[in-house]
Amino acid sequence: MAGSVSVLSLSTLYCNRAFHNAKPFSSFQNRLSFTCFSSKKKLGFTDQILDYIEGGPKLRKWYGAPDILENDGDELNEDEASEETVRDAVLVTDGDNEIGQMIILQLIVKRLRVKALVKDKRVAMEAFGAYVESLAGDPKEKIFLKKAFRGVRAVICPVEGSLYNIDGWKGVQNVILLSKLSVYRELSGIQAIMNSNARKLAEEDEDTVKASGVPYTIIRAGILKNTPGGQQGFCFDEGCASKGRLSKEDAAFICVEALDNAPQNGLLFEVVNGDEKVSDWKKCFADLIERST
Repeated sequence: MAGSVSVLSLSTLYCNRAFHNAKPFSSFQNRLSFTCFSSKKKLGFTDQILDYIEGGPKLRKWYGAPDILENDGDELNEDEASEETVRDAVLVTDGDNEIGQMIILQLIVKRLRVKALVKDKRVAMEAFGAYVESLAGDPKEKIFLKKAFRGVRAVICPVEGSLYNIDGWKGVQNVILLSKLSVYRELSGIQAIMNSNARKLAEEDEDTVKASGVPYTIIRAGILKNTPGGQQGFCFDEGCASKGRLSKEDAAFICVEALDNAPQNGLLFEVVNGDEKVSDWKKCFADLIERST
């Protein structure tokens, strides 16, 4: 039962990077499709988090999250909007994306306020409840963007093409972009043609982030694989992302770690799975920032 999972046990699992106990992330997608699992089946890390999230109003109060309101929270009057001065939310620009969902789960475990752009708000609310403020709308509309960025201190972009009008970034302290540009540039022949639009979007995203004036972290990942995270080390060598591979779970983890390790201006680095073990991510990011200057 969900009530048997304590905050302490979940936090301990997370801090130990116990993703190797997790089932493939398809289990999360199945939960979004409302697939039921046998109560006798041993739950992995991801399913424990989801059971915890889905524990209902009583568990939400225990955790400290607000109750789910009867309305969908779409309408806030201008007075309420103008009164909000605290910027404590993290916005995930694509909450429907697989890695975006992994990022959201980790932000929830860190007990951060989470906002997410999604295509289907009802499905997102069924999955995450009150732990995520899910926003559905046209991200190219200024009114919607104003609402989406209200109270946001940091933005995480898990997929190319999910960055929009930077006019709404006023007050944002950090932007984190997961980029596959190195992978796209390495492609040739038919693969290069098929991914030409994705490459263009990735290039535009990186240029937008660099020109925004907001402190940014661009994480150029290698080929993203559906392998368990936390089982391998890393490699941050220049040029490694063009041919190397990175677990999607590890990619999501690094995006979340970047929140607490923002550069003063900008940081761009490449990363794939490798032999380097990282026990202190604060030091790791400090070294990456020093190398980039």
